[in-house]
Amino acid sequence: MSDLQKENFSEWYLTAIKNADLMSYSPVRGCIIFKPDGYSLWESIQAEFNKYLATQKIRNAYFPLLIPKHFFEKEEEHIEGFAPELPWMTQVGDQKLDEPYALRPTSETMIGNAFSDWINSYRDLPYEINQWANVFRWEKKTLPFLRTSEFLWQEGHTAHATEEDARKRTLSVLDAYEDLIVNFLAIPSYKGQKTPSERFAGAVDTYSIETMMRDGKAVQAGTSHYLGQNFAKSFDIKFLDKDDTHKYVYTTSWGISTRLIGATIMVHGDEKGIVLPPKIAPTQVVLIPVGPWQKNPEIMETLQKIQTNLEAKNIRVEIDDSDNTPGYKFNEWEQKGVPMHVELGPRDIKNSSAVIKMRDLDDKDSVALDGIEDKISQELDTMQTKLLESAKARNKANEHYDIDTLDDFKKHIATCKENNEVPGFVLIGWDGTDETEAKIKEETGFTTRNIPFNPPMEKKVDIVSGKPAKYTVWIARAY
Repeated sequence: MSDLQKENFSEWYLTAIKNADLMSYSPVRGCIIFKPDGYSLWESIQAEFNKYLATQKIRNAYFPLLIPKHFFEKEEEHIEGFAPELPWMTQVGDQKLDEPYALRPTSETMIGNAFSDWINSYRDLPYEINQWANVFRWEKKTLPFLRTSEFLWQEGHTAHATEEDARKRTLSVLDAYEDLIVNFLAIPSYKGQKTPSERFAGAVDTYSIETMMRDGKAVQAGTSHYLGQNFAKSFDIKFLDKDDTHKYVYTTSWGISTRLIGATIMVHGDEKGIVLPPKIAPTQVVLIPVGPWQKNPEIMETLQKIQTNLEAKNIRVEIDDSDNTPGYKFNEWEQKGVPMHVELGPRDIKNSSAVIKMRDLDDKDSVALDGIEDKISQELDTMQTKLLESAKARNKANEHYDIDTLDDFKKHIATCKENNEVPGFVLIGWDGTDETEAKIKEETGFTTRNIPFNPPMEKKVDIVSGKPAKYTVWIARAY
């Protein structure tokens, strides 16, 4: 990490997104405005995940923003879980509404009501839809992209005839999230099951993809919930089975949000600002004429030819022909996190070459104009891979497996604070009780992230009670 990242990571983050011109603050408390480059990042995530949905024949739909109060009251655990964050609409003009409406925090209730009308027979199952929408949760502490009162997300909802099919969908989506986060955003993942205290309100089981930021804190990057028949019974979602009996469906829900943008910035950014993996970058390559290029038409002609050839390879490219100085341009595009810039001037034309500079490297490289498009494509692929490998190595350095008592854990935290080091993710043993989980949070500020499917080792003793551990769990401080 850079000095600023070590000293005040949140300050570095806010400066980086400001310099990249991704967002601005809204006059509405806890909300942000997505500027074009920031929204483009979300559009890239949408486009990539829509590819997965298409392979599964899951289509997009849209449901109302307002949800009647009595919908929430049908599933008590659900309303209890969201009650502190719900904004309510109680009046229109000077007329009080007969029933309050909540601004959507999530759509299980609204979609459950619709499913009860739409699903009648086993022939209707599985019923699987997805929604790209905004949601409201009145957050007390906010941070742009990572935690805001209004945010954008994707929420999938499915209904199945059997528990087996529903659980299969729950885990297959989790795998799809892992693929998106690892291979598209170049962020290593920790896949596993949430503890009961951390699972979604109303779910039977919740599974998550956890990610580690440069400062060692966790961001929950995606969740998938097996809801069992809880919502089916609350909203009377039944179907007539092949044996001529009416049965309740089994449902799932799952989601990712614009916090993936914040996670991408926090994982890959450096002292100069944000670094965008090529696959998500709105502009992957910027072509910059240098020297007295206005007097040499061959420079722009060459850049325009390169632009055309790169666009034919589906590479997102721009030419910066503004009258700003080259130094200003280099700095501006660097702060925007653009993966590569290409410089071309009179000397380069004479030598039939160009200069390329990758955002994640300090040095520049001179390359031949002949075949430069293939070289650019290769370098973008290389950068994508390197960012992932670098993040994996950083995660590994900040994972801790040898802490087995609460006292040792507190010493670890104190030592990291004294030395300005990252406390990271800690693998612990847990006896499965709410009491020990709560004590960890109360005394350290760390929370359980998930019970990993494939832990690097099995922990035998609970870190608090000293009793035999029932589970091996990742814990960390989280955004």
